[in-house]
Amino acid sequence: MRSACTTTLLAMLVAATPLGAQEFHPPAVRRPSDQGTRLGLFGFGVRSGVDLRGNTQFVLGVTLDAGNLISSRLRLRPSGEIGVFNGWESYVGSFEALYRFTSDDQAATPYAGGGLSIAGRDHCGNYPDCPALWINAVVGVEIHYRSTFNWLLEYHPMDTLQHNRLYAGLTTRRGS
Repeated sequence: MRSACTTTLLAMLVAATPLGAQEFHPPAVRRPSDQGTRLGLFGFGVRSGVDLRGNTQFVLGVTLDAGNLISSRLRLRPSGEIGVFNGWESYVGSFEALYRFTSDDQAATPYAGGGLSIAGRDHCGNYPDCPALWINAVVGVEIHYRSTFNWLLEYHPMDTLQHNRLYAGLTTRRGS
Protein backbone atom coordinates (compact mmCIF):
# COMPACT_ATOMS: atom_id res chain seq x y z
CA MET A 1 0.00 0.00 0.00
CA ARG A 2 2.79 2.31 0.87
CA SER A 3 4.51 1.76 -2.49
CA ALA A 4 1.19 2.36 -4.29
CA CYS A 5 0.78 5.73 -2.54
CA THR A 6 4.38 6.67 -3.29
CA THR A 7 3.98 5.66 -6.94
CA THR A 8 0.71 7.64 -7.23
CA LEU A 9 2.26 10.70 -5.59
CA LEU A 10 5.31 10.48 -7.87
CA ALA A 11 3.05 10.17 -10.95
CA MET A 12 1.07 13.25 -9.89
CA LEU A 13 4.28 15.28 -9.46
CA VAL A 14 5.53 14.24 -12.89
CA ALA A 15 2.15 15.07 -14.45
CA ALA A 16 2.08 18.48 -12.75
CA THR A 17 5.51 19.45 -14.08
CA PRO A 18 5.04 21.66 -17.16
CA LEU A 19 6.44 20.32 -20.34
CA GLY A 20 8.63 22.68 -22.38
CA ALA A 21 6.62 22.20 -25.57
CA GLN A 22 3.44 23.28 -23.83
CA GLU A 23 4.74 26.59 -22.49
CA PHE A 24 3.49 29.66 -24.39
CA HIS A 25 6.01 32.42 -25.07
CA PRO A 26 4.24 35.39 -26.70
CA PRO A 27 6.17 37.22 -29.41
CA ALA A 28 7.86 40.47 -28.46
CA VAL A 29 5.77 43.57 -29.14
CA ARG A 30 7.46 45.77 -31.73
CA ARG A 31 6.79 49.37 -32.60
CA PRO A 32 5.67 49.84 -36.16
CA SER A 33 8.52 50.68 -38.45
CA ASP A 34 9.06 54.33 -39.38
CA GLN A 35 9.99 53.18 -42.87
CA GLY A 36 7.68 52.30 -45.74
CA THR A 37 4.43 53.59 -47.12
CA ARG A 38 1.42 53.47 -44.79
CA LEU A 39 -1.89 54.90 -45.97
CA GLY A 40 -4.95 55.59 -43.86
CA LEU A 41 -6.60 58.28 -41.79
CA PHE A 42 -4.07 59.10 -39.05
CA GLY A 43 -5.41 62.51 -38.05
CA PHE A 44 -7.23 65.66 -39.11
CA GLY A 45 -7.06 69.38 -38.56
CA VAL A 46 -9.12 72.54 -38.82
CA ARG A 47 -7.70 75.93 -39.68
CA SER A 48 -8.68 79.46 -40.54
CA GLY A 49 -6.81 82.38 -41.95
CA VAL A 50 -6.64 85.02 -44.64
CA ASP A 51 -5.91 85.12 -48.36
CA LEU A 52 -3.83 88.27 -48.88
CA ARG A 53 -4.58 88.73 -52.60
CA GLY A 54 -6.41 91.98 -53.42
CA ASN A 55 -9.45 92.20 -51.16
CA THR A 56 -8.41 90.09 -48.19
CA GLN A 57 -10.59 86.99 -47.91
CA PHE A 58 -11.32 84.99 -44.76
CA VAL A 59 -10.50 81.30 -45.37
CA LEU A 60 -11.78 78.22 -43.49
CA GLY A 61 -10.32 74.78 -44.11
CA VAL A 62 -9.93 71.17 -43.04
CA THR A 63 -6.96 68.85 -43.51
CA LEU A 64 -6.45 65.10 -43.26
CA ASP A 65 -3.29 63.17 -42.34
CA ALA A 66 -3.62 60.47 -45.01
CA GLY A 67 -0.43 58.49 -44.47
CA ASN A 68 3.29 58.18 -45.04
CA LEU A 69 5.33 58.00 -48.23
CA ILE A 70 8.65 56.15 -47.84
CA SER A 71 9.10 57.29 -44.20
CA SER A 72 7.02 58.69 -41.34
CA ARG A 73 8.39 62.17 -42.03
CA LEU A 74 7.03 62.42 -45.58
CA ARG A 75 3.26 62.78 -45.20
CA LEU A 76 0.30 62.97 -47.57
CA ARG A 77 -2.22 65.68 -46.77
CA PRO A 78 -5.43 66.32 -48.68
CA SER A 79 -7.34 69.45 -47.69
CA GLY A 80 -10.35 71.55 -48.56
CA GLU A 81 -10.97 75.29 -48.10
CA ILE A 82 -13.58 77.91 -48.66
CA GLY A 83 -12.85 81.64 -48.88
CA VAL A 84 -15.60 84.09 -47.95
CA PHE A 85 -16.19 87.88 -47.71
CA ASN A 86 -14.68 90.70 -49.77
CA GLY A 87 -15.71 89.61 -53.24
CA TRP A 88 -16.60 86.21 -54.69
CA GLU A 89 -16.44 83.02 -52.66
CA SER A 90 -13.59 80.66 -53.53
CA TYR A 91 -13.29 76.89 -53.19
CA VAL A 92 -10.01 74.97 -53.16
CA GLY A 93 -9.30 71.24 -52.90
CA SER A 94 -5.61 70.34 -52.45
CA PHE A 95 -3.42 67.25 -52.34
CA GLU A 96 0.05 67.85 -50.91
CA ALA A 97 3.14 66.01 -49.67
CA LEU A 98 4.83 67.48 -46.57
CA TYR A 99 8.28 66.71 -45.18
CA ARG A 100 8.48 67.04 -41.38
CA PHE A 101 11.96 68.11 -40.25
CA THR A 102 11.67 66.59 -36.76
CA SER A 103 9.83 63.63 -35.26
CA ASP A 104 6.32 63.93 -33.81
CA ASP A 105 7.49 63.78 -30.18
CA GLN A 106 9.21 67.20 -30.32
CA ALA A 107 7.72 70.39 -28.85
CA ALA A 108 7.69 72.00 -32.31
CA THR A 109 7.63 70.22 -35.66
CA PRO A 110 8.48 72.40 -38.67
CA TYR A 111 7.54 71.17 -42.14
CA ALA A 112 7.60 72.15 -45.80
CA GLY A 113 6.15 70.69 -48.97
CA GLY A 114 4.05 71.22 -52.02
CA GLY A 115 1.30 69.88 -54.19
CA LEU A 116 -1.59 70.59 -56.52
CA SER A 117 -4.99 72.22 -56.05
CA ILE A 118 -8.20 72.52 -57.99
CA ALA A 119 -9.69 75.97 -57.40
CA GLY A 120 -13.08 77.39 -58.24
CA ARG A 121 -15.26 80.36 -57.41
CA ASP A 122 -18.82 81.59 -57.50
CA HIS A 123 -20.35 81.25 -60.97
CA CYS A 124 -17.32 79.23 -62.10
CA GLY A 125 -19.00 78.23 -65.37
CA ASN A 126 -18.98 81.86 -66.55
CA TYR A 127 -15.16 82.05 -66.64
CA PRO A 128 -12.91 80.27 -69.17
CA ASP A 129 -10.14 79.50 -66.65
CA CYS A 130 -12.45 78.08 -63.98
CA PRO A 131 -11.88 75.63 -62.38
CA ALA A 132 -8.13 76.15 -62.35
CA LEU A 133 -5.22 73.86 -61.49
CA TRP A 134 -2.82 75.51 -59.03
CA ILE A 135 0.71 74.61 -57.92
CA ASN A 136 1.22 75.13 -54.17
CA ALA A 137 3.98 75.34 -51.62
CA VAL A 138 3.59 74.93 -47.85
CA VAL A 139 5.74 76.08 -44.94
CA GLY A 140 4.52 75.60 -41.39
CA VAL A 141 5.05 74.43 -37.85
CA GLU A 142 3.02 72.33 -35.44
CA ILE A 143 3.46 73.32 -31.78
CA HIS A 144 2.67 70.75 -29.08
CA TYR A 145 -0.50 71.73 -27.21
CA ARG A 146 -1.86 68.60 -25.52
CA SER A 147 -1.26 64.88 -25.79
CA THR A 148 -3.77 64.64 -28.64
CA PHE A 149 -3.59 68.11 -30.27
CA ASN A 150 -1.07 70.50 -31.83
CA TRP A 151 -1.38 74.16 -32.78
CA LEU A 152 -0.86 74.74 -36.49
CA LEU A 153 0.74 77.89 -37.98
CA GLU A 154 1.18 77.88 -41.74
CA TYR A 155 2.07 79.98 -44.77
CA HIS A 156 0.60 78.66 -48.00
CA PRO A 157 1.65 80.31 -51.29
CA MET A 158 -0.75 78.99 -53.95
CA ASP A 159 -1.21 79.34 -57.71
CA THR A 160 2.53 79.99 -58.20
CA LEU A 161 2.53 82.82 -55.61
CA GLN A 162 -0.68 84.50 -56.87
CA HIS A 163 -2.54 83.66 -53.63
CA ASN A 164 -0.72 83.92 -50.30
CA ARG A 165 -2.57 82.44 -47.36
CA LEU A 166 -1.75 82.53 -43.65
CA TYR A 167 -3.41 79.98 -41.35
CA ALA A 168 -3.74 79.13 -37.66
CA GLY A 169 -5.56 76.08 -36.35
CA LEU A 170 -5.57 72.82 -34.44
CA THR A 171 -4.56 69.38 -35.66
CA THR A 172 -4.64 65.98 -34.03
CA ARG A 173 -1.42 64.23 -33.03
CA ARG A 174 -0.67 60.75 -34.25
CA GLY A 175 -0.73 58.00 -31.65
CA SER A 176 2.32 55.79 -31.23
